[in-house]
Amino acid sequence: MPIAHEPISARSWLFAPGDSEKKMTKAMEGTADIVLIDLEDAVATENKVAARGMVHDFIKNNPAQRARLWVRINPFDGPYTLGDLAAILPAAPGGIMLPKVYGRQEVEKLDHMLSVLEVANGIEEGSTPVIVLITETAEAMFHTGDYKGAPRVVALTWGAEDLADSIGASSNKNPDGSYSFTYELARSLTVLGAASAGVTAIETISADFKDLEALRKRAESVRRDGFRGMLAIHPAQVDVINEAFTPTEAEIAEAQEIVDVFAANPGVGAIGWKGGMLDRPYLARAQRLLKLAGK
Repeated sequence: MPIAHEPISARSWLFAPGDSEKKMTKAMEGTADIVLIDLEDAVATENKVAARGMVHDFIKNNPAQRARLWVRINPFDGPYTLGDLAAILPAAPGGIMLPKVYGRQEVEKLDHMLSVLEVANGIEEGSTPVIVLITETAEAMFHTGDYKGAPRVVALTWGAEDLADSIGASSNKNPDGSYSFTYELARSLTVLGAASAGVTAIETISADFKDLEALRKRAESVRRDGFRGMLAIHPAQVDVINEAFTPTEAEIAEAQEIVDVFAANPGVGAIGWKGGMLDRPYLARAQRLLKLAGK
């Protein structure tokens, strides 16, 4: 029987190149909830095969951190995917990131491959979770709502750079630096797709790792929109992301007050509170925030 994975609770997802033990170690020793060891974009073609062995050994040599050590493999539209999986699965990574998908069928293909490799390596079948980059190809944009019940999927995220390449755009930004319409659409479809699938929505990277104030504002904004974490490309971004996606004491107190008000008035659909009206969606949001805060 397939393992039912819960939506993952992880605020910061820090990329580290799989061909640099120094950078993998630095990422692991930091405060990122998930370390995404990268075999794709961060590794040059001539280093990809050697990087597989380095990643395997790094995960194997750090068993206490295994649950945090995920791997971004290469996509199915190239020649490296199966080799990546065959090399790293014996080390039992915490999870897999699948990039550049064209649709749900690639997640199902990955599930089959992982199952074979898990059984072959004495790992519980179905136990390796997956996060999917669902907007990096033009075709994938039409399938962002297709991941409900997809095997192993615990989170969805999006990307803007590969999407721009896919559609032949010269830029994905407006003159003021904000994302242009197509990429804001990708962001919206990701949070909607994640909600539909019942999994966690993760915001894409902020490429300017030196502008931490802009990162903070963006992280706080997307959390209000429904995202529960964010990808990072530099260790300096991690603490900002963790703080932005952690409910504040004031938010927790207000949410608890809303829950208490409804608990004191069972069966009421709407109730007056602080000069306004609360209805059931307010209660649902308050309950989600308390769950996020571990209350």
